[in-house]
Amino acid sequence: MIEQKSTPAGPPPGLRPVRGAARCAVVALVLAGAAWVARAVWEIRLAVAGEPASGPPDQGGGVHRPLNTLEDSYHLVTSVGGAVTAVCAIVFLFWLDHVRDNARALSGAAPRYGYGWLWLGWIVPVVNLWIPRGVVADIHRSVFPERRLPAVVNWWWGLWLLGLAGGVGIVYADDTDEVIARAYGGVLPLLAADLVIVAAAGAAALMVHTLTTAQQEQIAAKGY
Repeated sequence: MIEQKSTPAGPPPGLRPVRGAARCAVVALVLAGAAWVARAVWEIRLAVAGEPASGPPDQGGGVHRPLNTLEDSYHLVTSVGGAVTAVCAIVFLFWLDHVRDNARALSGAAPRYGYGWLWLGWIVPVVNLWIPRGVVADIHRSVFPERRLPAVVNWWWGLWLLGLAGGVGIVYADDTDEVIARAYGGVLPLLAADLVIVAAAGAAALMVHTLTTAQQEQIAAKGY
């Protein structure tokens, strides 16, 4: 009787490579943090220069005076920073989609939140206060139910919410000319908001590294 050799099982369907996506996400988050540092530097420059005798750029009643060189360069810095932040968001969600699929493949369990919430959870009012964190927590707990959620997840989410609540940080309530007027009138709230955003980006980068490393270790332990 000929003994048949068993072939090792291949990786489960849906398992996706994640290292590249994680590296891109970390780089994008670092660049986004750098963009907000640049904004803070320009806001300090505006505060030091002081408001021109002609008053703020937005003079009310739909009247805007011509911008000086420093104000014009701040517009450029904020535009570039906004573009970098938008790209960062896309790259981060691309990584999140990868690790979510991997969590489902490794655990065999359906995610707690449907696929649409991966995107809508960030923009639907009220539920955006907890669903994005819930998606990340579900990714970790479905693979490692016996482990505590890494503290960096809560640090990241707390800083993100603080930036949203500030109104002058992640989501500006005012246009750029009004922010310039704020820098002239009192720059400290702006700098505090910038600091929160830079810290949130750093925490997010550490979270990406932590969750990716844990998943990769699990994939290696299963021999995939």
